[in-house]
Amino acid sequence: MRFEAVLFDCDGVLVDSEPITNGVLRTMLAEAGWVMSAEDCMRFFIGKAVRDERATIEARTGRALTEDWLALFRERRNQALDAGLEIIAGADAAVAAAHAHTRQRIACASGADRFKVEMQLTKVGLIDYFDGCIFSGHEMARTKPAPDVYLAAAQHLAAASAQCLVIEDSVTGVQAGVAAGATVWAFCPLPEQGAALRAAGASHLFGHMADLPELLAAG
Repeated sequence: MRFEAVLFDCDGVLVDSEPITNGVLRTMLAEAGWVMSAEDCMRFFIGKAVRDERATIEARTGRALTEDWLALFRERRNQALDAGLEIIAGADAAVAAAHAHTRQRIACASGADRFKVEMQLTKVGLIDYFDGCIFSGHEMARTKPAPDVYLAAAQHLAAASAQCLVIEDSVTGVQAGVAAGATVWAFCPLPEQGAALRAAGASHLFGHMADLPELLAAG
C-alpha cells in the first residue's frame, strides 16, 4: 500500500526525550511528595500530557497543580533536553524515506507543546522536513488518545486519514491514530511492550527506526 501521508509522533519516535523529560518530572513530583520509581513514572506518564493528569497528581501530592509549577517544569525540562537530547537511531533515514514515499506529505503530530516539539526537531536536525507541518495536542480541543491532532495533520496535508500511516510508540498515541482512522505502525524497541501496542490497535510492530524505509518500500 502506498500511503498518502506519514504522520510521526515526536517523543520516543524521532527523539530520545522520554527518559530526560520523565526524569525531570519524577524529581519534581518527589519534591512535591509523590515518590515513584523511574519505571513507574515512565509507565504512567508516557504518551500523556502532564496537565491532563492534574487530578491524579493533586491527589498523590496533596497540592494544587498550579500554572507556576507547570511553567517551572517546562523550564527545567527544556534545560535538560537542551543539554542531553539525542535523535532516535535511524530516525533521520526514516523521515527522509517517508518524505520521498509520500512526495513530501509528512507531518509531526505530538501531544507535547509546540515549543518543545520545535526545539527538539531543531536540535536533532529534522526541523526542515516538518516546516509548517507540526501539530501540538496542546492546541487541539482534545489531546491524545483523542484523534484531533492526527485529523488536523491529515487535513492540512489534504490526505484522507484512512490513507495515512501513523508512527507511534505509546498506547495512548496508537489509540489516537486508530481513532483517526489511520493505519498505525508502532515503533517498539522493547519486545515486552508489544502486546499492549497490539491491543491498542497497532497493525505492525518494528524494533528499529532504520527499518522503516524498507517497510515503506515493501508497501
